[in-house]
Amino acid sequence: MPAAGEYQGGATRLGLLDSKTAVVYGAGVIGGAVARAFAREGAEVFLAGRNLKSLQSVSDGIVKDGGVVDVATVDALDSGSVEEHLKKVVAARGKLDVSFNLISTGVAMGSRLTQLSADQFSKAAFSRTRSCFITSTAAARIMGKQGSGVILALTAPNSRQPQGETGGFSIDNAAIEALCKQLAVEAGPAGVRVVCLRTGATPENPVLPEVFSMLAEARGITTKEVEESEVGRTALKRFPLVAEVANAAVLMASDYASAITATPVNATCGELVD
Repeated sequence: MPAAGEYQGGATRLGLLDSKTAVVYGAGVIGGAVARAFAREGAEVFLAGRNLKSLQSVSDGIVKDGGVVDVATVDALDSGSVEEHLKKVVAARGKLDVSFNLISTGVAMGSRLTQLSADQFSKAAFSRTRSCFITSTAAARIMGKQGSGVILALTAPNSRQPQGETGGFSIDNAAIEALCKQLAVEAGPAGVRVVCLRTGATPENPVLPEVFSMLAEARGITTKEVEESEVGRTALKRFPLVAEVANAAVLMASDYASAITATPVNATCGELVD
């Protein structure tokens, strides 16, 4: 049986994103998986972020698998850096079909709101929202002129079901979803879709044990109890795999999802029941 995301068969399969130009911000666990999945499905991927080593590692894997990728150092928290990069993308490819912000910032996990200063709260709750605003609106201006495009953002179930001791994480995700919904309404008449991909913890994420440890300390329970509690909240009684999240991103970026906009898409294994 092929693994998630793999194709086995005698005929050549047309990719869901053939001829698409996609910009992916961030090359972490999910960002890297999404970039590889986009390339696998035929998109030309422009991988952008601040950590050139991580970007190059993902890029090397894409090239090895026969994909097309470009790497650029971009600060997704700086509008000038983002705008300059997108100008180069459009100059090279003539269009921008997909923009997906997957950067990560500190969310003060393991802290209560009452333990944060105003500056700590602003950084924890709104740094990623600021980045999504910068990348999404920049993409929307380009896509609006060309009459089509898809803007994606990553959020989590905490946007609707806040948990204690998670710092600004819940607020961060709720703000991003609100941003995407408003942008979807504003950019929709120009043919631009905006979708949030909402997912939970992924077992392949190397920082997950650290997050569970911080939550365990804050809640006065064991790390194992935190993990069991989190898994127990899902309908499938397991966490979503990174490949499953990436495949959901491919679908949302493809023309098969042409009627989907202004909404989060649930890829949580049922952690959140909509």
